[in-house]
Order: sequence, then structure tokens, then C-alpha cells
Amino acid sequence: MRLTILGGGGFRVPLVYGALLADRGEGRVTEVVLHDLDAGRLHTVARVLAEQASVVGDAPRVTTTTDLDEALRGADFVFSAIRVGGLEGRANDERVALAEGVLGQETVGAGGVAYGLRTVPVAVDIARRVARLAPDAWVINFTNPAGLVTEAMSRHLGDRVIGICDSPVGLGRRIARVLGADPKEAWIDYVGLNHLGWVRGLRVAGRDELPRLLADPGLLSSFEEGRLFGADWLRSLGAVPNEYLHYYYFNRETVRAYQEAEKTRGAFLRDQQARFYEEAGRADVSALGAWDRTRNEREATYMAENRETSGAGEREADDLSGGYEKVALALMRAIARDERTTLILNVRNQGTLSVLDRDAVIEVPCLVDANGAHPVAVAPLPGHATGLVCSVKAVEREVLAAAESGSRTTAVKAFALHPLVDSVDVARRLVDGYTAVHPGLAYLK
Repeated sequence: MRLTILGGGGFRVPLVYGALLADRGEGRVTEVVLHDLDAGRLHTVARVLAEQASVVGDAPRVTTTTDLDEALRGADFVFSAIRVGGLEGRANDERVALAEGVLGQETVGAGGVAYGLRTVPVAVDIARRVARLAPDAWVINFTNPAGLVTEAMSRHLGDRVIGICDSPVGLGRRIARVLGADPKEAWIDYVGLNHLGWVRGLRVAGRDELPRLLADPGLLSSFEEGRLFGADWLRSLGAVPNEYLHYYYFNRETVRAYQEAEKTRGAFLRDQQARFYEEAGRADVSALGAWDRTRNEREATYMAENRETSGAGEREADDLSGGYEKVALALMRAIARDERTTLILNVRNQGTLSVLDRDAVIEVPCLVDANGAHPVAVAPLPGHATGLVCSVKAVEREVLAAAESGSRTTAVKAFALHPLVDSVDVARRLVDGYTAVHPGLAYLK
């Protein structure tokens, strides 16, 4: 079975390859094709993968290419993890937004809108090429903003594109662990959009254990989201939000923390990864060793400003090991081998949430089999969550419309309608600022 990884020179590719090395079942991936526009990064990541494979027998063969069509032909699965504009683009997203006093995070607020505007046209081109060159392939999208990009690609690939994210998985795992339950035995009632969802229940043997968690201050303070949001707020919600909702519920505090930080997250990762690719590209250095050291630092500093603002403290050791590669592998196995499983995924709504149309991509538990991912019916969201989900989905639709039409006016509308951008004038200045620094937004007229 052939897996093509778009963004194959990306830093997290070794996580995916490591998961493949541990998979020894029938019908496993035997060939991995790495595609990237940067041949130097491709070479470095291939070195890391070669070191990983050196201690494993019968490892999947790895090839690299900068030719997208070549990479797609013959693929059974396509894993999309591209970053349009690179980490310099992410740093610019943050800088332009923070200068206007609004959030520049890569998937939330103004930064997410900017990232979506420059990523959607590229993702649509990829989807069209997949439909032409590998029509039977399944596309697994991790490219951010994951829900928005998956919806853009679904307009050309239908249900053969599925978005993944490790945030809901990590959240469910932490809650189960605190409650003394095996995450594999728990049913997680999670619903929303990507980076905008809530755990409303966690059932073990048919019993919802979440009320027990919400009623116990000690349990609530024992895991990251409990400390991040605070016990009183979680009890008010009657649910545990995805960590990214901290940007909404504590927006002013987070923006101030980002403005006062020595570096934004994008700038930190840009500089960190530049050092990694330089070091790991040297013949006298273990590329895998350099990657391990860099990854540990990256994971330990994840959402550091939010945790500092809330007093959440350091990340727990169990949360430093990644997770999205495990979701990707479980998804591929379920489809390729018909190993039926349940995963929280980004898929077309198909009537699951009545407040959204059938084609809107949402993030919910899905039953996965050889025919793909099927969203499980969920109870309606409470009013506060419904309002936020509908508002952000409306913004995503304006981003898609702007990307399709090239309309600068529609792009301004997308920024202005976002709940975390509180001014049409600010929205106009954001479009001016982003088009000035991002060549990928030159299509907006």
C-alpha cells in the first residue's frame, strides 16, 4: 500500500513514519512518498526516516520528489500536511494581527482567517489533482485550519477527504485518565468544529462519568484543561472545552500575553526549526537525535502563553508524545483493512448537527470502516455553543467564497465577522497588512 505525504519535508513527518514502523499487520503501508517544494528539507527528513528504519526490519520504502503529480500517481492514501507560506508566514500572521490588538493564532481569529485565505487555493488545486490522478485514493487532511481546508477539498473529493486533529483525542485521553478509565473503553461525546468543540460526556460501561469530574474540584485541578479554564467556568459550561476555546473565553488576557511575549509561537518555531534543519543536514550529526531534541522542546512549550495566563503550569509527560500520527494510522487501518473503529474526525455534517447544512464540515465521533467515516448522531448543542459554531462556520464560508472569487471585499467580510475581530476598520487594515506581507494573497483584488 502506498502513502503519499504532502509537506513531506515537514518537521512532524517522522512521527507518522514511526507509527508506520510499529504497524506490522496485513495490508500495511509498504511505500512512503514524500513530496515537498523544498528539496533540502526533504533530504533532511529522509535522513531522519532512514535512521528510524535502520533498527526495524522490513520498513516501508521511502522515496522523495518535488513533483506533485508524480507523488500523487498510484497513491492509496494521501496525507496532506502542507504549510503555505512556511513558518515565516505564520510569524507574519501573528505579527500583523497583534499590531491591531487581535489574536494572530494560526487557526483561531485573524491569523486563522489569513492562513485559510492563502491555503485554500492550494488545497483546492491538490484536491483537483487527486481527483484526476488518484481518484480511488483517500485523502487525510491535517493541514490547518483543518476543518476549513477539509471542507474546501470535500467540494471536489466528497467524503474521500477526512480531516484529523489530535486535540480531541488528547482531551478525551486526559479526562479518562483522571477518572480512572481506560480511554479505549470510553465513549467521548464530543461535538463542534475543528479547534472549537466540547466534551459533553464520557461514558464508561453506559454510565456518564463527566458529572463526577465536574463536581470534584480536586479532579478538575489535576489535568490541563481543568487548570486552563478553571473549575468554576467548567461547571458553568457543564462541559470541558477543547483547549483552543481558551482563545475565546480568555481572549483579552491571551492577546496581552502574546503581545508581551519575547517571541510569538510562529517566530519561535521558525527559529527553532531553522536550527534543526541546519544541524540535521550535517553529515557528522545524527539527524534523528537532533529531531528528538527539537521535538521535546517544541511539545513542552505548546500553548505556553495560555498556560502562563491561567496558571496551568507545565505540560504533563503523557501529553508530550504527540498523537495525530496515531489517529492517521488508525484511520488508514480502518479503511484499508475494514477494522471498524470510532474516531473523532472532521467530516461533512450529513444532518448530524441540525443547525448546519449537510456539507458543512464538523468535528464529531465517527464510525470508520472500509467505506469511510460516518458521523454519529449527536444531541443538539446548547445555545452558547450553537451561536459560536454558527458564527465561526459563517466566517469559514466567507473565506471559501473569497478564495474562489478573489474578492478583497469578501475577505474583509470574513475578518470582520469573526467573533475575535471587533471592528470593520480593523478588518480592512488586516487585509491591507496581510496582502502586503503574503505573496500568496496577491489574488485578492
